[in-house]
Amino acid sequence: MVEGKVVVVNARGLHARAAAKFVHLASGFECRITVCTGRDEADGKSILSLMVLGASKGTQLTLRTEGSDEREALEALVALVGGGFDEGE
Repeated sequence: MVEGKVVVVNARGLHARAAAKFVHLASGFECRITVCTGRDEADGKSILSLMVLGASKGTQLTLRTEGSDEREALEALVALVGGGFDEGE
């Protein structure tokens, strides 16, 4: 298992479109992906689970990946969130 932290930088936070982008990317990896905000955690391959976190701009996320491609998944997902989900904000 590997773990990384990233701050949500886009203005709308982890809203439906951002969660869909996250899940689309996450689903391309075999490893298990967990997203945590404080004591709440979500399945990184479930849009609904991610949206329930209510992660707004400035929220620090802890991403945990576990499996054969865990490092690649972590790097890609940290880049996606840190890059504002490519929303240009």
